[in-house]
Amino acid sequence: MPSVFLLLALVGSALSLDPLPTQDNVTDYAPSMNVECPDFSTTSLIREFSPQNQSLHPSEVEYVSSRLNTTVQDAWNAWLGDGSTLSYNLSAFQGHLPKVGLAIPGGGLRAAQYGAGCLSGLDARNESAKAAGTGGLLQVASYMTGLSGGSWVTGSLFFNNWPTVKDLVYGNGDSLDGWKLDLPFVSPDGDDIFSDDNQYFYGSILWSVIAKAQAGIDTSITDPWARAISYHFLNQTDRKNFFTNATAHGAGQLWSDIPQIPAFQQQLTPFPLIVTDSRPSGSNLTTSLGPESVVYEISPFEIASYDPQLSAGMNLSYAGTHLSNGKAANGSACVKGFDQAGFIMGTSASLFNQIFDFAHNTLQGFSSSDSNTLVYILQRQLRSVRTRGDDVANWPNPFNGLKSDTYQDTKATWIELIDGASNGENIPYGPLFVKSRGLDVIVTIEGSADDTNNWPNGTGSIQTASRLSTILRSTHQQFPPIPQTAGDWVSMGVRQRPTFFGCDPTQTPPEYPLVIYLPNAPPITGDDPVTNTATFALTYPLKHTQLFLDQVHFNTISGFTPNANTPDPNFGICLQCAAVDRARTKITPAVARSSICAQCFQQYCFDPQHPPSQSELPNRKLTFKDPTPQGLTKVTGFLGSNKFKLLGGVIGLVVFIAALSGGLIWWKKRRDKQIQYSQVKNFHDDADATSLWPRAQQGQRYSDYHAEAYELSESEKTLHEPQPRLP
Repeated sequence: MPSVFLLLALVGSALSLDPLPTQDNVTDYAPSMNVECPDFSTTSLIREFSPQNQSLHPSEVEYVSSRLNTTVQDAWNAWLGDGSTLSYNLSAFQGHLPKVGLAIPGGGLRAAQYGAGCLSGLDARNESAKAAGTGGLLQVASYMTGLSGGSWVTGSLFFNNWPTVKDLVYGNGDSLDGWKLDLPFVSPDGDDIFSDDNQYFYGSILWSVIAKAQAGIDTSITDPWARAISYHFLNQTDRKNFFTNATAHGAGQLWSDIPQIPAFQQQLTPFPLIVTDSRPSGSNLTTSLGPESVVYEISPFEIASYDPQLSAGMNLSYAGTHLSNGKAANGSACVKGFDQAGFIMGTSASLFNQIFDFAHNTLQGFSSSDSNTLVYILQRQLRSVRTRGDDVANWPNPFNGLKSDTYQDTKATWIELIDGASNGENIPYGPLFVKSRGLDVIVTIEGSADDTNNWPNGTGSIQTASRLSTILRSTHQQFPPIPQTAGDWVSMGVRQRPTFFGCDPTQTPPEYPLVIYLPNAPPITGDDPVTNTATFALTYPLKHTQLFLDQVHFNTISGFTPNANTPDPNFGICLQCAAVDRARTKITPAVARSSICAQCFQQYCFDPQHPPSQSELPNRKLTFKDPTPQGLTKVTGFLGSNKFKLLGGVIGLVVFIAALSGGLIWWKKRRDKQIQYSQVKNFHDDADATSLWPRAQQGQRYSDYHAEAYELSESEKTLHEPQPRLP
């Protein structure tokens, strides 16, 4: 049983936490405990503000303002020239150019790839995008928000120093190795979970999670999920070291370190914000959330909520510290390093609470036999790798004791963060509509899967518009007029083509931003679509990724021609018209809209009084066509028909934990170390669930157990793939 020995060696080392002889290692996932806190008499880790008098973090204000006056100003000039192509004098708009934000929604690897493909079509560094006139919008953006899969592409861009999409996804043959989506999240060495390389991978992930738990921070299934994300989207993993611990695989990379990234220091990037929802602490909800639950945003400087219920932010560098009324609950001892980059992205993508129903021991969508088996195995996994809310991301609550009249978790010592779309808002609009940010234009890179064919149908926009007009009315801008139902989005065709919402506000200044909507849609040419894949598809052969990004890129730069299957040669101009339009109203006297922009707006703007029709979009194919039928199985519905592609690799992780438990017992018997055997047996044995489960519920910690240390072996696996070319 060589693979069992390999795994046991990993876990033995993990439990003892003996350091590897490398500069950094996977145990860097553990936060640093008992760090001296700032002087609370002069410094506060908490910012409080009111819904009526919002304030942004000073470092955010400094970065965005400085960049607007330098990098962004230059980017507008590079994109629009002197403005004559649009029949404007751009010099008249200087100092009044719009503030732009980009929103990339959730949807797993589909959303990440759609976001990447769309961004390539908006990037001035891409030659075909630049030639089409669309390349340049990315450079003028001040903000970028990500949610779930959208957070993965956002984080990946930053922690790889803001490369082109081609280099980011495929690698550049040098410092970047690409996303490696052909290596599955849960079994990167193939379906044989007992292969040596899969065992190394699982052992490394478990090692990281145990290190965090031994430090005294409660973990959950979100933690191994976060580590798997890091292997693909952060910058320390390549095909040669994937199954080794030659690097930390991003374990020590922190979201609060983004300001140290060269591209950020050079002000080349928008300001990043990641969105996550919160389940009321202790509620154990396994359903979607209502609109009243607090939504958080995570920037490089803080975790905050601009919802009127809370209106506060916490210094991100010290996230992980238990605070009460703004002071460390443990005197002067604080925590640093909790904000691991993969954990931030995993938090935004943690929707496990909507998959597993522990109250009834069922797994939605499966047969009773499969459900019972999987839930039993999952319970054993959670006994092994968690100490608190097993189906959420566990964060010590920094806002304990604040806003006692309105804040839902004011008495909670932990907050339970989950997927940012859990309240139905799959597009991370919230931060971009905050009044104090004053955005003029919001670009929606819409990769949601709302219908049975995995296309968007406006659900996320409708949900946000409703929340903005009710709960967030005092704190956020309003949504511009949009179709009121998902059926309207379909029948009007706006979900299948670029659409501009809010082109003609009635107030000065405008009562809402202009929203540029760029949806994942069937190819305008009538070709078979390859981009409407399932959210839970966890593997993409290289060929599929190439075709996916090509298809998205082409749609992004092409616009649409009514009643035809050809690109709009003027779409680049029309996109420029929409992006710069709000500048006209900021100067005195206001500048009239140019004739060419007026013509563009007639084609692309949504007019509620004269809505468009889906009939203007002929020959669009809605059914997914798998370009690699041996490589990717179509999954439909919430869980889909392929049970082995369940969310984020939960099944693979569960099976590996089951094997780990049995292997540890066998190994310990063989070693005949009675004392240590007894300790590990209490933790991992195949005992009756009724006797072990209550111990887990009591918050048993990894530090209660110890094992012998074993030297970790490493295997090298070299894979060579052709380097694709993005248009």
